[in-house]
Amino acid sequence: MRKTVSFLITILFIVGASTASMAGSFVNNAGEHREQQRINQGIRSGELTRREAVRLEAGLARIRTYERFARSDGNLTARERAHIQHGLNHESRSIYRQKHDRQDRNP
Repeated sequence: MRKTVSFLITILFIVGASTASMAGSFVNNAGEHREQQRINQGIRSGELTRREAVRLEAGLARIRTYERFARSDGNLTARERAHIQHGLNHESRSIYRQKHDRQDRNP
């Protein structure tokens, strides 16, 4: 009986830990995906020039690189997560500014 209870507690702990770790990555990946979609939409609509799109995608690449570096030790601290979120917020503002700067791609 003790072995069974111990085994169940261990399984619950593992499932809980994996769910918690996946929740943080899902939020960041969803944000990165959303910003990439906004860049793609700006390219398709002509709101972004080629140079603007390259700069914005480079900014997202820097965020992805930092996230990969932060996750390299196996966990993502709250401070690292906040840094990534701050970078995504900055890129979001940059995308908005570039899409609304009255500088369009030549037809």
